[in-house]
Amino acid sequence: MKYLHTMIRVSDVPATLAFFELLGLKELKRYDNDAGRFTLIFLAAPGDESAQVELTHNWDETGYSDGRNFGHLAYAVPDIHAVCQRLMDGGVTINRPPRDGRMAFVRSPDGISVELLQDGPALAPAEPWLSMPNIGSW
Repeated sequence: MKYLHTMIRVSDVPATLAFFELLGLKELKRYDNDAGRFTLIFLAAPGDESAQVELTHNWDETGYSDGRNFGHLAYAVPDIHAVCQRLMDGGVTINRPPRDGRMAFVRSPDGISVELLQDGPALAPAEPWLSMPNIGSW
């Protein structure tokens, strides 16, 4: 048995791609199905192409609800402070800041929760994360 991918449904492809690109994922392949009226886009972290996220865009869909029923995607990152700063600079809300230097949560444009975990030991707690409150649900 081999893990292939995790699929999430998305309503705004450009916004979702921008979010995952800020996160550091790259598009691997795309498949448009005119008859089925959907697009599949496969993304992965560079160097870890076997662990993919499949974005499914149903062309006639007008939006999806909260997304919490999915759970979350999780990624280990080399510097959680730098990744959160890059996301915040790109307009992404940090729902659960990395106050502990180890874990943070953000949400995609469709409300999919994404957990970020510091690869290796936790970083030293630092501002602005240390005093930043949780925002919304994560």
